[in-house]
Amino acid sequence: MNLWKIAFFVLVGLLATGIIALIMFLESPGDSDPLPPLNQYTPKGSVLSVKATRSDLEALANNYIRKAMKGEKLPVIMEVKNDVRLHSELTAFGITFPLLMHFDPVVQEDGNLMLKQTSMEIAELELPPSAVLTVLRDSVKLPPWMIVRPKEEEIFIHLTDLEIAGNLQVRAKSVDLVNDNIELEVTIPND
Repeated sequence: MNLWKIAFFVLVGLLATGIIALIMFLESPGDSDPLPPLNQYTPKGSVLSVKATRSDLEALANNYIRKAMKGEKLPVIMEVKNDVRLHSELTAFGITFPLLMHFDPVVQEDGNLMLKQTSMEIAELELPPSAVLTVLRDSVKLPPWMIVRPKEEEIFIHLTDLEIAGNLQVRAKSVDLVNDNIELEVTIPND
């Protein structure tokens, strides 16, 4: 048999194996990080109820993402409209694609937020959301209080883990983005 034929079939086999491995990687949701245990909320200090708007929440979130990245390039930018939108970039095969993910916020019992993914836009590609969240989790350095859970198609925002000046604690009370009504509780320690 001709050496070129053997080399051609070996190359075709390697390409087919690579494509199958890529498809299997994109179809598997990957493991999700465990959520922190649900903490019973008992305020230790004075509690203030704060009303906020979508733009307030957007500015606050982007400010804390910027602080957590300590001067590095921002991995995600949050936009708050009638849903929560995370803008980022995804690099695959040396090509950078714009990524836009849509989430609905759900307030947890302990005042943290769970962002449930509703849709996503990544150039013209159709990829499962769990695959995109897996790649986002594995390739983008996110602040430690953002836990990406690809299998569940959600992002956990650990509000009570945020480091706020003066040892303040923040927890979400209610989030109604459609009516632009967000209520937060801020606990000021009594020292």
